[in-house]
Amino acid sequence: MADDVTELLLAAHGGSGDAIDRLMPVVYAELKSLAAGYLRAERADHTLQTTGLVHEAYLKLVDQRRTTWQNRAHFFGIAAQAMRRILVDHARKRQARKRDGGHPITLDDDLPGLTAETGDIVAVDEALVRLAAMDSRQARIVELRYFAGMSVEETAAALEISPATVKRDWTSAKAWLFRELR
Repeated sequence: MADDVTELLLAAHGGSGDAIDRLMPVVYAELKSLAAGYLRAERADHTLQTTGLVHEAYLKLVDQRRTTWQNRAHFFGIAAQAMRRILVDHARKRQARKRDGGHPITLDDDLPGLTAETGDIVAVDEALVRLAAMDSRQARIVELRYFAGMSVEETAAALEISPATVKRDWTSAKAWLFRELR
């Protein structure tokens, strides 16, 4: 399956019009799982549904003409970023309308060691932006591990670093985020 995704991404970049059409059925289940993970962390009355988030993110992904897709991990890493941006934009619009300070989410399950509520998705996004300014690799590891649900090995392959480096940076980033989001 990973080879199929990589082949379709390369074909799409090479100008194959039907490659994009063939890509969606191959990646849909994984994108839906990724979106469901994001939405589990959202408030219960969130107006975005899993399918809507998948479709909105997919449209953003296939519209990126300048992106040279390297492989499956690269695609899903960018998909995770796209979904995060969509949810952050949605939350900001909601905050602007209501001025209520957002909605709480937790990072308990997916980021062991983070046991307190961490604020809203806008706060998480802002913390990741600050982390990226200090250490872009750690911020990228958080995106791939937490938001894209990639394993240590997949993250290492996507970033072309060793699994030991991913583990070390992951531990450091989690501790930093815990402090920032308390």
